[in-house]
Amino acid sequence: MSKTAATAPPVVADPNRWKALVFIALAQLMVVLDATIVNIALPSAQTDLGISDGNRQWVITAYALAFGGLLLFGGRIADKWGRKNAFVVGLAGFALASALGGAATSEAMMLGARALQGAFGALLAPAALSLLAVSFTDAKERAKAFGIYGAIAGGGGAVGLILGGVLTEYLNWRWTFFVNIPFAIVAAVGAWMVIREPVGSRNPAKLDVPGVLLSTTGLVSLVYGFTRAESEGWADPLTIGLFVASAVLLLAFVYVESKVKSPLLPLRVLLERNRGGVYLSLGLAVISMFGLFLFLTYYLQVVKGFSPVKTGFAFLPMIAGMITGSTQIGARLMTRVPPRLLMGPGFLVAATGMLLLTQLEVGSSYPALILPAQLLLGLGMGTAFMPAMSLATHGVNPADAGVASAMVNTSQQVGGAIGTALLNTIAASATTAYLTDHAAEAAAGGPAAQLVQAKAMVEGYSSAIWWAVGILVISAGIAFTLITTGRPGAGAPTAGSGSDSEDAEFKIPVIAH
Repeated sequence: MSKTAATAPPVVADPNRWKALVFIALAQLMVVLDATIVNIALPSAQTDLGISDGNRQWVITAYALAFGGLLLFGGRIADKWGRKNAFVVGLAGFALASALGGAATSEAMMLGARALQGAFGALLAPAALSLLAVSFTDAKERAKAFGIYGAIAGGGGAVGLILGGVLTEYLNWRWTFFVNIPFAIVAAVGAWMVIREPVGSRNPAKLDVPGVLLSTTGLVSLVYGFTRAESEGWADPLTIGLFVASAVLLLAFVYVESKVKSPLLPLRVLLERNRGGVYLSLGLAVISMFGLFLFLTYYLQVVKGFSPVKTGFAFLPMIAGMITGSTQIGARLMTRVPPRLLMGPGFLVAATGMLLLTQLEVGSSYPALILPAQLLLGLGMGTAFMPAMSLATHGVNPADAGVASAMVNTSQQVGGAIGTALLNTIAASATTAYLTDHAAEAAAGGPAAQLVQAKAMVEGYSSAIWWAVGILVISAGIAFTLITTGRPGAGAPTAGSGSDSEDAEFKIPVIAH
């Protein structure tokens, strides 16, 4: 044990930490549900604002691009400026951007508002997770706190679909944006009053400007490349150029981070085996989930004729499964079994639910097929998300908690954008192939042609879902092989313990009162 570690002051638990959790969870719910609440409202907003089918996806992608591209920057700003400050400013900016989106009168105004939401979300999300990581260091308390957080992170998207349906049908699509404003006000006021940051947990190092520029442009190029591939094809010269540019920029980013004195993303955060396994497996799992949300929404509304509200409530089994998996399975077992034995089986259970959905047909029964599939998906993802969120800051020094938290958010947001584009591309190709094979029936007109169109859509969805099954199986394999840490409280370090070897000189923080 080093001299510093031997003389480090003991951790003093913040007496307001459980109150703080309420406001952190509320802010996280707002960010996560915003990623999907727009899905339900999208058909109505598209019609009102005159957005073309080709540009429709940008309402989702503009948010994901800004969020995914700026998360590392936002995480480091939170480390440097203070997580509480970043949290409150992020909430205020997110509320203003939401007001702009709700008041949008044109496509450009809508897309700009979505990008602004993503930018402020990139400041808010890592601040929220890192506040949680440095506030809860006791293994049992940490399990409970991250159980709640994991349930919100996993189930918030599905809550967004329900809320989006209710608001769209009984008010109008603009309220899917305006609803964020009271969430943000309550969370910001509450956070300002009760959150107390640990002393000494900020990172005073100079900001790595080259790292910011390289990471942001590299991630944006990557996500935009997948987005463009959907509309223009994989052989499109600009699409290929974007992928090449992304590879060059991200490789340059890694090189710069290995050389600069105060890197934006210390490679120790990324290369520690367990954290790396979380980032990779979670990012792949989210590719599957984001594509599925979009497919099921359009299947239920367009093919089955569900109303927005009915569509939203049709996602309730998934929410119930996620909450149960996170709070009743993940949180209860987290202190008893190693994380890989929750994450790996969780992803496999989710893959089983996804496998059921490959059997979708135009006349598929909701109770017999979609409901049990959603329950399995929810249980599996809830069980896996909970330890993943906790492990994202596994053993990281408090001064790096923001950027470590940003990495798990980056893996989710980039994974979501890639999943939307990649699985949509696969679905569109399968739909086109089906229509080509049944061209005579499609040309006949009338009910027969409408049925062929519906069958073509479902054929596209089921083809893409097969890929999602495979991706979830790979996620499980990564969790089983890369994540080797033991259960918390059995010798495994927690966030704030400064266990990274390069961080040994830092002291364990105490709470300021």
